[in-house]
Amino acid sequence: MTTEAFAITIPSQVQRALRIPERELEARLRLELAVHLYEEWLLPFGKAMELAQVSRWHFAEELAKRKIARHYTEQDLDDDIAFANAGETNGH
Repeated sequence: MTTEAFAITIPSQVQRALRIPERELEARLRLELAVHLYEEWLLPFGKAMELAQVSRWHFAEELAKRKIARHYTEQDLDDDIAFANAGETNGH
């Protein structure tokens, strides 16, 4: 995976106002952004999961916890089939 840097500057007053421990801030904001973009149909499941840097199962659980319906497209089906086939070839 190639990563290009993209930074968002958050003013220190806003950072202090967030009720998120500093050590959890980056991961939590990645997850929040990914969930929101997925919910708004701006990112497909796999890319939102990648942005959040969490497992497929963790992201699905997070969506369920927030009562966000899973968008299931033909691309999602293709991704799931590829994921299942990869597991078969890896002996799982």
